Amino acid sequence: IILLGFIVISSGLDLAHDMSQGIALDHILKELLVFALSISAIAWLISGLGKQRREINLLQQELQNAKTSAQSATDEVLVSRRQLSQTIAKQFTCWNLSRSEQEVAWLLLKGLSLKEIAALRDTAEKTVRQQASAIYQKAGVGGRHVFSAWFIEDLL
Repeated sequence: IILLGFIVISSGLDLAHDMSQGIALDHILKELLVFALSISAIAWLISGLGKQRREINLLQQELQNAKTSAQSATDEVLVSRRQLSQTIAKQFTCWNLSRSEQEVAWLLLKGLSLKEIAALRDTAEKTVRQQASAIYQKAGVGGRHVFSAWFIEDLL
């Protein structure tokens, strides 16, 4: 735009000078064409910049809307997770799981192995296996996978 502005000013001054000097009409028409094309190019570039600014503003607004939507979804997921945790805790109470069995049950649902649970709770793996069996029996399920599925089956 600056370069074209310089061309417009130079052409305009040269055109005015040539007209005052009585230069041939074909030369003046050529300079008038350069002058007109330069002004048209400046107008086209300014119009394009305006369009780009509008597009950038729209994209920024869309980005802000997406961030707001994502935050809303994240908040909803957190609320749902909290509600699911409360529902699971209530179910553990309904099954009359002891405090120790509840701890093991949570760790089973989180996907830890019996060996990992034993190490985490500083107990023997055999103890954790017995607690897991008691949990499955109280829940009326046949094993670990059915136990986990009991909580998520209706969610899917």
